[in-house]
Amino acid sequence: MLKRLLRLVVPLVVLLATVSCAASGGQERLVVLDWSGYEQEVFWQGFKDAHPDVPVEWTFFADDPEAFAKLQSGYQADLVHPNSSWVRLYVENDLLLPIDATQLTNWNQIDPELARLGQVDGVQYLAPWEWGYNSILVRTDKVAEMPDSWADLWDPQYQGHVSIFDSAEAAVVVAATVLGFDPYAMTDDQLAQVKQKLIDLKPNLLGYWTDYTEINQQVASGDVWVAANTWPDAWVAVHGEGVPVEYITPAEGRLGWVYGYAIPKSCTNPDLAHEYLDAMLSTPSMAEMANQYAYGASNREALAQTNPEFVALMGLEDPDVLANTVFFQALTPEQREAWTALWSEVKAAQ
Repeated sequence: MLKRLLRLVVPLVVLLATVSCAASGGQERLVVLDWSGYEQEVFWQGFKDAHPDVPVEWTFFADDPEAFAKLQSGYQADLVHPNSSWVRLYVENDLLLPIDATQLTNWNQIDPELARLGQVDGVQYLAPWEWGYNSILVRTDKVAEMPDSWADLWDPQYQGHVSIFDSAEAAVVVAATVLGFDPYAMTDDQLAQVKQKLIDLKPNLLGYWTDYTEINQQVASGDVWVAANTWPDAWVAVHGEGVPVEYITPAEGRLGWVYGYAIPKSCTNPDLAHEYLDAMLSTPSMAEMANQYAYGASNREALAQTNPEFVALMGLEDPDVLANTVFFQALTPEQREAWTALWSEVKAAQ
């Protein structure tokens, strides 16, 4: 949805973990529906140590709609890795089991504010794992003036050198925020204004970016000066190439997302799924994730083991960092349909 497509180059595959035995008839196993990259042993080492003979398989998906559609169609999985803003939709479609926090030895280390974003009507359905931002990456050597607001995407001085993420949800939230609207409580007239605002942005656009590699290359080459809706790891990748870039905090705030693990009702062994989840929530696992991707960890104890440069990038030293982040919220089916249609019309407009 809002965070990824950085691993879109990986097709839908099933990967068998390197374990001491292969799956056989009737043998316990785990199936994880996940984003590519999170199958690394270092993230679930504790589970492997405890269950060396339990095979773990992954099915990778490209975006949140695909993951939801797979489970809705009856796909069997023991864990799934969705965005918190999708959890209510999963629950309304009777696809998830509640998380039993009493089975998680690392649960007391999880930030309560992030945990709350995984609840539906007070019931915990998502164990948050990683969180991060949608913000703006800027080529500091290409711009005469640094943007400091989402509204600056429309500034004509950047004409032809702006790119935004090809996401209805991200685009609508940005435009609504610039117009001063509550994105999740808009009237039809306000939605029409959002549509026109996004059409008005088109002269400034080089294009709509669709995957992580693409936008990083465009920023590194200098074709894109202002890359909107990028994630912290975009700065890590481009800055790591020696390119002068800054990941700004817009005046209206950085937009935020939270991802985590949930247990589908198709899970064949909830106890085993909780053990895998507990390993993923451990301090070493979450510190490794934070240091690889420059995302925030839901485990508060991982902060002390996180690269200080990434801590500064994310503003994690600020105790109010979560309160000052504008997190994406759940959409109703009607909102999702309306926003998707609006976005198609915006892109088709001349």
